[in-house]
Amino acid sequence: MNRPLPWGWIALAALLLLLPGPLGRVLLDVVGGITLLLLLLPLLAGGAALVGWQLLRRRLRTCPACGTTSLGNGACPACGTPLADPPASGEAMEIDARSATITVEAESVGNDDG
Repeated sequence: MNRPLPWGWIALAALLLLLPGPLGRVLLDVVGGITLLLLLLPLLAGGAALVGWQLLRRRLRTCPACGTTSLGNGACPACGTPLADPPASGEAMEIDARSATITVEAESVGNDDG
């Protein structure tokens, strides 16, 4: 069964949109607001998801022994190694320069016919 198109309602909506009266303006404002909401809602949801992911990632800790990532535990759930607290933001980690420096010695690879 095919239903006929509601031409009466379509004509009434077109008349309201074409009339410069307050009811036509209210209808246009409502339709424009709904359209704007539908366009901006995915952007707002994406921004909220990005902020949530950054907050979650800040709380994740990786085990130095086995590499398992856990959320806010004092010890690794896989191997039981105690996890150190991550340094606070703005606080620099101190590294001993003697253990971080790599000594490189140059060696000749080819024959020097120079």
